[in-house]
Amino acid sequence: MKQTIQTALRDLFSPKVILYVLKTALAALGISLLLIWLLWDSLTGLTTSFLGWIPWEWLQTTGAGAINILLVYILFIIIVSLLTSLTSETLLKKLAQKHYPHIPAEGTPRMRTSLLLTLKATGLFLLLFIPAVPLLFIPVAGQIIMLYLWSVLIKKPIAYDVGVLFGMEEINTEKKATTLAMIASLFNYIPLLSIFTPVFAQILFLHFALSPKDNRNLYYR
Repeated sequence: MKQTIQTALRDLFSPKVILYVLKTALAALGISLLLIWLLWDSLTGLTTSFLGWIPWEWLQTTGAGAINILLVYILFIIIVSLLTSLTSETLLKKLAQKHYPHIPAEGTPRMRTSLLLTLKATGLFLLLFIPAVPLLFIPVAGQIIMLYLWSVLIKKPIAYDVGVLFGMEEINTEKKATTLAMIASLFNYIPLLSIFTPVFAQILFLHFALSPKDNRNLYYR
């Protein structure tokens, strides 16, 4: 695992990956700003209504602004993840060819499937996030819970995007996939680096699945 993370980090901060991430982030930022402009009133209204159900008065009065900011941030991360899922095939194949030239990357993710998995993951993320909001304000425990929620958002779409390249579309061990997704999601705690989270997760999945030094049971074969 340690070697996989080190190799993935070297790939992540290579010029071609950084360029790809910056272009994806700029596109995601534009889309996010447009959606925020169109939906801001609805977003603040939903936040106010939701806080009315929470029995903690201090959270009702001071939490609305923080939750709105968090929701805007989540929206941006979702858009980055979606664009990465739809556009990263060429980049991943180049990385696979560089490190594992003996393993053919002949598969192609289906755009419809990638989009559907991302939407399902987003729905599950929001379903878990809404009741978890009060817990997020608890020191340490809240951050661990949020880290798990971030992993839910990216795990299934990224597992598919990487696995299908090598004819492996089904995850064998959910625990390993969750661990990898949580490691990648640590970048989400550093706003400027959060744009790297989806690509870092893809690179981690790629190396963990293909490296002979790691357990290869991440995917069914």
